[in-house]
Amino acid sequence: MQLNQRAAELCDGLVAEAERLRVTITTCESGARLIDCGITAAGGLEAGLAMARICLAGLGQVQLVPAETELWQGPAVQVTTDHPTAACMASQYAGWQVSEGKFFAMGSGPMRAAAGREELFEKIPGREQTDVAVGVLETAKIPPADVCRDIAKRCGVEPDRLTLLFARTASQAGTLQVVARSVETTLHKLLELGFDLSRVESGFGTAPLPPVAGDDLTGIGRTNDAVLYGGQVTLWVRGDDEELEDIGPQVPSCASADHGRPFAEIFEQYDRDFYKIDPHLFSPAVVTLANLDTGRLHRFGHTLPRVIHQSFGP
Repeated sequence: MQLNQRAAELCDGLVAEAERLRVTITTCESGARLIDCGITAAGGLEAGLAMARICLAGLGQVQLVPAETELWQGPAVQVTTDHPTAACMASQYAGWQVSEGKFFAMGSGPMRAAAGREELFEKIPGREQTDVAVGVLETAKIPPADVCRDIAKRCGVEPDRLTLLFARTASQAGTLQVVARSVETTLHKLLELGFDLSRVESGFGTAPLPPVAGDDLTGIGRTNDAVLYGGQVTLWVRGDDEELEDIGPQVPSCASADHGRPFAEIFEQYDRDFYKIDPHLFSPAVVTLANLDTGRLHRFGHTLPRVIHQSFGP
């Protein structure tokens, strides 16, 4: 299952609809194909949906649905996949910090599987050799040629076989593609807790889509709050119920001592350093584990509408 090839085909379709999706296609000096979904380009909801699907390498569905009115009287982002480990962990997880000089971005998408350098790939399958690579960058700057060349080199592809999609957090597309990570955050938490992800057969998640923030820092706060306090995920798994009951309370965001305040406050408390924040915080508000072997449901956590309202504003 070639993740990058699947994503590249989706990128070709996006390019063919560039005008309708309000995205801008350019060729970098390095030869890489650049798809601006929300920095200088207007982008929009459809561009955000396309980014999220590409980030999943086409192994999941992403759509907008009505949010639970108690949480947010607006839309929510819904994600569905029958290939959760490949789609969410080998592809979607933002595990690549792209840093070169003054340029910084959180990198995700199947290019990570081509590079295969993250410790995560020692725990899950997914590394691949490919002649084409696709990445998604959360950044406020268009990636320069030297960054594109470095990414291509790490992926083992020629620069003109690399496609990068990007949007700033404070954009419609950027906000949506971040909030589309409810299932991914659950799987990552389970992996960190030592759960065997090969036992996870399918995933379904929703999280309220916040209004676009006026700046990226506020956007980071709102998108995190959407998942931490409004995200609800169901995973279909195999195994014994006793183990699921044991690990379940550790999975939702309320397992963290930092839970209960808007993420912007927490971020400031830790000097805007993600790595100082308790890692147990980064997961959805509610996690349900549906045991395919016994038919039992195990539900953990709770949403916090109060924090969603405080974060999103009136």
